[in-house]
Amino acid sequence: MVASQSAKQGATGARMRRGLLGVSLLGAVSLLFTGLTSTPTLAQNAALKALIEQQQRVEWRDQFDNTMRSLQAVESSSPTLSPDTATYVETAIQRYSAIVQNGGWPQVTSGRRAMRLGAREDNVISLRRRLMVSGDLEQTAGMSDTFDSYVDAAVRRFQIRHGLTPDGVVGKSTLDAMNVPAVVRLSQLETNMVRLRSMSGFLGDRYVMVNIPAAEIEAVENGRVRSRHTAVVGKIDRQTPILNSKIYELNFNPYWTVPVSIIRKDLIPKMNEDPQYLEKNRIRIFDWKGNELAWQQIDWGTDEATKFQFRQEPGEINSLGSVRINFHNKHQVYLHDTPSKSLFGSDYRFHSSGCVRVQNVRELITWLLESTTPDWNRARVDETIRSGVREDVRLKAQIPLYLAYVTGWATAEGVVHFRDDIYDRDGLALDGAGTAVSAYQ
Repeated sequence: MVASQSAKQGATGARMRRGLLGVSLLGAVSLLFTGLTSTPTLAQNAALKALIEQQQRVEWRDQFDNTMRSLQAVESSSPTLSPDTATYVETAIQRYSAIVQNGGWPQVTSGRRAMRLGAREDNVISLRRRLMVSGDLEQTAGMSDTFDSYVDAAVRRFQIRHGLTPDGVVGKSTLDAMNVPAVVRLSQLETNMVRLRSMSGFLGDRYVMVNIPAAEIEAVENGRVRSRHTAVVGKIDRQTPILNSKIYELNFNPYWTVPVSIIRKDLIPKMNEDPQYLEKNRIRIFDWKGNELAWQQIDWGTDEATKFQFRQEPGEINSLGSVRINFHNKHQVYLHDTPSKSLFGSDYRFHSSGCVRVQNVRELITWLLESTTPDWNRARVDETIRSGVREDVRLKAQIPLYLAYVTGWATAEGVVHFRDDIYDRDGLALDGAGTAVSAYQ
């Protein structure tokens, strides 16, 4: 009801602004033509053109405000693993089946420069057709070759649905996503419906879900998403595992014990390049009896280093950041903060060695603690991190955690989301005719 009233007030305000501007425009034109004999014609035309352009800018701003409000509706408060998500995907499958039967959508090309607001070129026409077929652009938007505010809003909507930065610019990432054939998207939905059905039971009153292909985390409480967090997950060759577990402990200002795989793949090569690497990164070496060693005592030309323990001290450059979130698993992975916050702003967030880095981790850990360990609140979380002192906190009630792999899903609002099959787990490929086939056949 509040949203409806707000929308009505916004529409009324827009009409009033246009009405007042129209009155002032007519008044200005009347004044211009009253003095025809004393005012040069060129000056009159220039003034009239300026007023018309001002009115167009105000109208465009009103339209843009409305479209941006509609973009906010793309994000749903329902969790990805909602019991109803599989039903929404069924509806999306019917819709995408019809798209495929009607020939799919056109391929979109771009010139040397990415298309954006204000561009005028023939490629905008195919862009409009593509966005109309997928429902991102209204069918009544026309086939102009101008990249106007309607196309801009439609591109942003498409980008949000595909996990891309919604900047309205049709660059390489957006173009690649647009040119994935409709038949592949349909197959993604069919594959993911099976996954979603297998996880459509009761997952807990409060739980955390990491969607690996989306590189996104949901904190869910009583069937609604309490908060969403951008994530960085495992590289293609160091994948984040798919599993169900429970979060049981938080480590504030943690040490980082370097896993053997990283010692072998990363640390040894870096020490061969720069013998000061350990010192620069505050990493100390210990044998398994707790005795500290100097880096000169190890033969870096072999795998000898894998026989020792490498531990990074707490602090600003610690790879785990300010907090580590532990859950039961055999893969030696966990959720954690990171000093490399810039990676959260990238469309491609597959950079870790299997662990999951969490943006705005303080909000997540405060939520984890607030009902299970009530003597903790945000102020205490902030103070503990600020102190730099090591502290371990076991949750009084463990929180379910799901590391899931969902590349296509739909919401109650009819919005269909897709993500890249980064680990090639959908089992889809294209045959010579461009038809999606299962790699498992």
